[in-house]
Amino acid sequence: MPVSIYDIAIPTFHKQLASLEAVLDKAAEQAAAKKIDFAVYLGSRLYPDMFNLTRQVQLATDFAKAAPARLAGLDVPSFPDVETTLPELKARIAKIQTLLAAYKPEQFVGAETRELTLKVGGQEVTMSGLEYLLHVAFPNFYFHCTTAYDILRHNGIEIGKRDFVPRR
Repeated sequence: MPVSIYDIAIPTFHKQLASLEAVLDKAAEQAAAKKIDFAVYLGSRLYPDMFNLTRQVQLATDFAKAAPARLAGLDVPSFPDVETTLPELKARIAKIQTLLAAYKPEQFVGAETRELTLKVGGQEVTMSGLEYLLHVAFPNFYFHCTTAYDILRHNGIEIGKRDFVPRR
């Protein structure tokens, strides 16, 4: 039985965003216990030329909202990047989770062969929906989720692989 793009994309984005939110919650608990202002973490980055934690979460959610829309042949929802607090970032994640929950499998019929044209590095690139999901959307989504995790871990938050990839 073939696996649909819906079955690959929607649960993947949903589960990893839930893990990202759980890691943020765990970090908030530990910050409070150590009397550290969580804003310190939000502004933290792994290296001076990398994005901070806030931007990493925004970018992860951007890929989770854009990929399904493109694959379903819909306009990509646009949300301004205005979050400056943990509750605002969590609200952004919740908004994306709501979008993901609204998709139906039939919206993705033919998505694997649908041609998508995107600007990548300032140049237009055309690829199939499957190629886009597997080689653009997922790698970028996981990169930003991983970097958010790494920023927190680097700053002393006690999290591990089971927090990033929980057993469910």
